[in-house]
Amino acid sequence: MQVTRTLLDSVYEFLSRRVVYHTLFWIVVYMSLVLLDYRQNGDYNMAITNELINLVFYMVIVYCNLLYLIPRLMARSVPSYLIMMVVMCAVITPIQVLALYIKFYGKIDFQQALLEQQGSLLFGNISMALLSTVLRVIMDWWRYQQEKQELITRTMQSELRFLKSQINPHFLFNTLNNLYALTLKKSDQAPEIVLKLSEIMRYMLYECNEKQVLLSKEIHYMNNYLDLERLRQPKDAAITFESYGRVSEQMVAPLIFVPFVENSFKHGLNHHISGGGFVHIRLSVSGDDLEFEIENSKMEHLPQMAHPRSGGIGLVNVRQRLNMLYPEAYNLTVKDEPGRYTVTLQLSLKNVTL
Repeated sequence: MQVTRTLLDSVYEFLSRRVVYHTLFWIVVYMSLVLLDYRQNGDYNMAITNELINLVFYMVIVYCNLLYLIPRLMARSVPSYLIMMVVMCAVITPIQVLALYIKFYGKIDFQQALLEQQGSLLFGNISMALLSTVLRVIMDWWRYQQEKQELITRTMQSELRFLKSQINPHFLFNTLNNLYALTLKKSDQAPEIVLKLSEIMRYMLYECNEKQVLLSKEIHYMNNYLDLERLRQPKDAAITFESYGRVSEQMVAPLIFVPFVENSFKHGLNHHISGGGFVHIRLSVSGDDLEFEIENSKMEHLPQMAHPRSGGIGLVNVRQRLNMLYPEAYNLTVKDEPGRYTVTLQLSLKNVTL
């Protein structure tokens, strides 16, 4: 599979070179012209030479159009561009007729027919110029889409790298302090904590490099995160995580839920010095629909502007990432109520290409 993909990428890269696809285009045009001429006149040798002359003039028209008329006139005024294109064809066509007339020297019937077909030659030249314009517009649009997609991809990668760098130093510091205390007590929990912390680091640094990850891995990451948070939170803090449905069969963008989880502790449970706070997480999958809900307690005196921030990147940036990853396939609602803060994210995983 990898070999096939590599081969296709090499072929695509080769065909994307300008000299290659221009050459292929003219080969196709020339072969089509020769075939049409041969069917009309029944002389293969004459068709080859006739259409070779026509091909030269077509190339002159096309490249004058691509290199001069379109860049200089089309963006300013389409009517002016069309007029100049017709004028160009009207100037070149008599020269083309003269070249063919000389080629048919001594063949009066062919020369007479050629003079009668000048209008058809002019129409053919205009059609070729218009075809090159249409192809140019399509190519420019395709390049724009490619550049837009690359920009989106780079932006998403930057967002992901930023998320991966958001291992809260306070969280890490407290986890290591707790680990140190447990090692002094020679607690059986110490190896488990080391394992969970290493799994978190490995997931964020390596497994999240893919565009999609198994939902089960994302859930495993959050469970590890919550287990470590439980170590440094008051004993009476209620931290729960429930998942329903076939979570092992779905793929999601990596770290898509992390900002909300971090936010629930940073701006919620961490402020309950005396304990009694809570973080409740529920994730359910039904077919291709996913719902993630996280609810945390909050202190009444906290500034209201503290809550829209999620994991340091802000709710605005979270929505921006969702817009890039799941355009028109998600619904995010936030409830800021006295004593509690609730975020509900609904995702449609059907036909979503990340």
